[in-house]
Amino acid sequence: MTNSTTNGTSALARLRAARPSLSDTERKVADWILEQPAGLLESSMLDVARACNVSDTTVLRMCRNSGFAGFTDLKLGLAQDLASPTQLIHDDVTPDDDAATVAAKVFASTIQSLRDTHHLLTGQDMARALDLLEAADHVLVGGVGTSGVVAQSFYQRCHRLGIRCDAPIDSQLQIMHASLLRPGDLAVGISYSGATKDVADMLAQARRAGAATLVVTGNRNSHVARQGDIVLVSVSHETRSEPLAARACQMALLDALYVAYSLRHVDDVLEKEKRLNQAIAQRSY
Repeated sequence: MTNSTTNGTSALARLRAARPSLSDTERKVADWILEQPAGLLESSMLDVARACNVSDTTVLRMCRNSGFAGFTDLKLGLAQDLASPTQLIHDDVTPDDDAATVAAKVFASTIQSLRDTHHLLTGQDMARALDLLEAADHVLVGGVGTSGVVAQSFYQRCHRLGIRCDAPIDSQLQIMHASLLRPGDLAVGISYSGATKDVADMLAQARRAGAATLVVTGNRNSHVARQGDIVLVSVSHETRSEPLAARACQMALLDALYVAYSLRHVDDVLEKEKRLNQAIAQRSY
């Protein structure tokens, strides 16, 4: 068994990488730790087991299946992560890395996150998400921060498809727009952490209005995820407050949805693309 305190890899990044292969109960423990890593340092294995409503054996099994020698090894690794200033920049970089090495590590982290996200994606979830998008009379897209950037990108893609869509940047407007949705509409909520209250509130309002809901998140057991009729999970090997690879994974999921929709409506989409390209060409020198 490799010891996390000596292999030079972020304990949190390793825990997140192992998450897709864990059992449901083990993943529940991993999610609790990922949401509050500092809290683990003051907790015993029994404390964690009680907080997650699982046995202490499950906590130990999660540690070992994630590549740690045991619970103490995991705590030591997390303590090193939280004490390292480079964690605020990128999980795997060190102060001695040159620019080329930094680039290689950033690319490697993003590629692995994309692979794990694809591994978690089921054909059934994608098909159901596509059906919701195709059936929607109107689409509302909401997200804040980095997820807000993804929301704006998906909003533009929906417009290219000719889908009636809006994506207010202001979170209060997102909630207001959600309250005006109707049955047959769709609300898309994007939140990497799944803990963004404004996104959860927007989706809750949409559901009360009778609209369907689609969630893109990194935490299937989160408050935001619980508001989704369909949940697409993105995996990110990061621990910072502004994760980089998470955005790429969210974009990939929504781009896959965009392409799948386009294939169902090839002739109509090609005609719209032609009109869009002509409009843009008229503004070119």
